[in-house]
Amino acid sequence: MPDTKATTRTDASAGAEKPWAVRGAGLLLALAVAAAYANSLGTPFVFDDGLSIADNPTIRHLGRIGTVLSPPRAGSVCARPVINLSLALNYAISGLNPWSYHALNLLIHAAAALLLFGLVRRTLAGRWGTLAAWATALLWALHPLQTESVTFVIQRTESLMGLFYLLTLYAFVRSVQEASRAWAFGCVLACFAGMATKEVMVSAPLLVLLCDRTFLAGSFRAAWARRRPLYLWLAATWGLLAYCLISSGGDRAGAAGFGVGVSWHAYLLTQCEAIVHYLRLAFWPHPLVVDYGERLAGGWGEAALPALLLVLLAGGTAAALRFRPAWGFWGLWFFAILAPSSSVVPLPTQTVAEHRMYLPLAAIVVGIVCLLRRARGRAGLIAAVGLAAVGGALTVARNHDYRTEVALWTDTVARVPANPRAHYNLGVALDQAGQAPEAIGQYRDAIRLKPTYVEAHNNLGNVLQRNGRLPEAVAEIGEAVRLEPANPRALYNLGNARFALGQGAAAIEAFRGALALRPDYAEAHCNLGVALVALGRTGEALAEYQAAVAADPNYPVAQFDWGNALAQTGRIPEAIPHYEATLRLDPRQPGAEANLGNALFAVGQVPAAIGHYRAALALQPGNARVHYNLGNALLQTGRNAEAADQYAAALRIQPQFPEARAHLTALTGAPAP
Repeated sequence: MPDTKATTRTDASAGAEKPWAVRGAGLLLALAVAAAYANSLGTPFVFDDGLSIADNPTIRHLGRIGTVLSPPRAGSVCARPVINLSLALNYAISGLNPWSYHALNLLIHAAAALLLFGLVRRTLAGRWGTLAAWATALLWALHPLQTESVTFVIQRTESLMGLFYLLTLYAFVRSVQEASRAWAFGCVLACFAGMATKEVMVSAPLLVLLCDRTFLAGSFRAAWARRRPLYLWLAATWGLLAYCLISSGGDRAGAAGFGVGVSWHAYLLTQCEAIVHYLRLAFWPHPLVVDYGERLAGGWGEAALPALLLVLLAGGTAAALRFRPAWGFWGLWFFAILAPSSSVVPLPTQTVAEHRMYLPLAAIVVGIVCLLRRARGRAGLIAAVGLAAVGGALTVARNHDYRTEVALWTDTVARVPANPRAHYNLGVALDQAGQAPEAIGQYRDAIRLKPTYVEAHNNLGNVLQRNGRLPEAVAEIGEAVRLEPANPRALYNLGNARFALGQGAAAIEAFRGALALRPDYAEAHCNLGVALVALGRTGEALAEYQAAVAADPNYPVAQFDWGNALAQTGRIPEAIPHYEATLRLDPRQPGAEANLGNALFAVGQVPAAIGHYRAALALQPGNARVHYNLGNALLQTGRNAEAADQYAAALRIQPQFPEARAHLTALTGAPAP
């Protein structure tokens, strides 16, 4: 276990505060965070949340810990098993209902704020006092720049990493001040957890050493001599980070690294502009943007002034490390935590992201509070609390932008109109909201800005198909396939569009192309079966339905279509189990109820058929054919009056129904109305 031998520079004043005052300040801080983020609990999943939560099968069973700790290689949880574990916990609580995910995000942020309060109090309390530490944590926690890390569910990658980062430092300080092995163990454990949460944690062991030198031991030599075992344990956490990165392929599924199509120097220039932008937002947090797109800096001329400013800040930090260690600590805090995502390692899908300022913002806030305290004393601290209150109000307002996906992406398009991905995501949101014409317009804007945007072509084609514009749909999805021939989703959608246009053979070709790329594609197997049935190739279709169910046993559509194909070929007894399976998977399926009724009627199980016809009508009262079939079943059991009522109901829905009219006339002895 790491050595926790007491240091000669413990901060006695940190322990001199009355416990009730410190606890009360912590409670007020937590309540303030809860008030600022209360209106975020009902916001929907947005952006990468779908890929990391709804489309992530590894979070579905919390008890399968091996699967949970092996996140998919694509998406925001790639190489981040602790994040995946937290999502699995939420899924166990509320499934795909977002409330528990937001509640946990809020708790993480509140805990991080409390740790920052404790860390500042224990390192600077002798110079500042508890009120200054509390004002610092409050201003940091309520700053609207933090909303992306708290309200956007999957950006808990940043806030949870921040929690472990702060816990590592806080536990270290307490382990030294209290000579506690338990706190030393907590420090190492938190660092391990952080390394499995997000790569930005990489600098934590170095910041612990700098914290020791600055606030506790007085020099690097003394820090190393007194706590060498602890630093070796902290260094060992880098091994876990390396393992997580290697196990995911090292490039986060193509989302980061030097071989992802963006040069390191182009990315560095972009980050010079980005970091200066973050600094501006720290002082004037408007406008806030959830997605800045993939923009890169235009060259050295464009990035010269931001680069010069950062060089001056970095130089000032280096000087402060020598002459004003406390200032130097917070300056290095800012640069070291930003470095993994905002330096030379390209992250081309998001070159600018506000959530990266989650922890670095603390350094700026410390500086602001320090300057206010020096300038105005206690009044300056009260002013800092006032700024925090303004920040809280702005946070509430920013959370309101997340109320629906349409609202969020409408705001983003207004802020960054040249971002094709913002237009695309607004198109997706509008389509899901039933606003097809507006969605089509947004997809076309995305394609105008980025003609090679495969997903935009694909989704535009889907919307056009659903609105009956089939030739245009085939053209758009065909363009997506031309741009990315190895895209199984685009090939699948092309098959659907071609089938709807009556191009059965071409549809089959597209479905087979999708299956060649993804053999376990249940939907493609199923729709290939439908196309084969339409061409009279039912035997081949049955094999496809079987493959669809093998790929996804919980896919009700495949069971239903399989039953229909068997019934069409006269194998009605074999169709019955498939209709029953459909209803087990999807009890509110009127077509399955009606077809099961037909199958049962055909094999002589008339009373059972009547029950399923009634169930079908309860789900879909306006189906004339089911009323007619129910009438036939009732007539078969001698319930003539009830049968007549069903024939009459069928005629009210569909007056031109000769069979129903004939049966009703035969039963009543008078012409049907």
